[in-house]
Amino acid sequence: MSAEMVVSDRSRLWQRRWDRIKKWARLTPAYIILGLWSFFTLFIIIWVIFASFKTDKELFANVWALPSALHIDSYVHALVLVDMGRYFLNSLVVVFSSVLLILILSAPASYVLSRKKFKGSNLITMIFIAGIGIPLPLLFIPLFVILTAFQINNTLFGLGALFVALSLPFTVYMLTGFYGSLPVELEEAAIIDGASDFQVFFRVMFPLGMPGLITAAIFNFIGLWNEYQLALVFLNDPNKSTLSLGLYSLSNGMQYFGSWVGLMAGVVIVMIPTIILYIVLSEKMISGITMGAVKA
Repeated sequence: MSAEMVVSDRSRLWQRRWDRIKKWARLTPAYIILGLWSFFTLFIIIWVIFASFKTDKELFANVWALPSALHIDSYVHALVLVDMGRYFLNSLVVVFSSVLLILILSAPASYVLSRKKFKGSNLITMIFIAGIGIPLPLLFIPLFVILTAFQINNTLFGLGALFVALSLPFTVYMLTGFYGSLPVELEEAAIIDGASDFQVFFRVMFPLGMPGLITAAIFNFIGLWNEYQLALVFLNDPNKSTLSLGLYSLSNGMQYFGSWVGLMAGVVIVMIPTIILYIVLSEKMISGITMGAVKA
């Protein structure tokens, strides 16, 4: 091996090392910021959970100390006396049914818009995209008039209908990009085997689109579970309040009674479903986002 070849190999080796160093230098600040933010978020969640098992005396004596025992009085107070159990059930029913209906309506629409090019398909897609940018407060008066005309105002059914209608634009846009990233050859093979359009979708594309559907379900569930404005405007009956309204009422009550531990317990009750949902389905959610990002 000549001296020129040795020098060339060493030069390429140092160049690769230098490229890796520059890459890490670009990514290190982002990793540090994300790491600090993740640590801060995890710390707050853990602190709230521990604080919810304290007594008020222990909390005010030392906010950072661990609880002396697992006191569940605050949870009993929040679930029974403040009626957070009823609010939890209301939210569970309306959010789960809304998310299910959103997926049932948006999946076929997204598939057609991503695969079938017909007259007006681009216009329909743009209408869905435009629907994402409409400020929610601008819709309060017309939505109130519509719900009153159909006599479903101040009902969980009416609130669920609003959840579905207002969540469809984002979900259709998201799933359109996901279905557009799936291989066309799978559909062509199914058509060659004699499958109809409905069979192609329900037997081939729908199962393949499950990661995207799960991702859309998680996003919608988190958004609707924490939704406050619509519930505040369109629900007046305390027995039909959702968990966000119940938590607001709990926070107002705790300000007067000074039982901040009960407020912590209410926050934990609100967080539990979303945390469990993310832990169980996080892997499919990440795969759905990365696959949908190919052509979104």
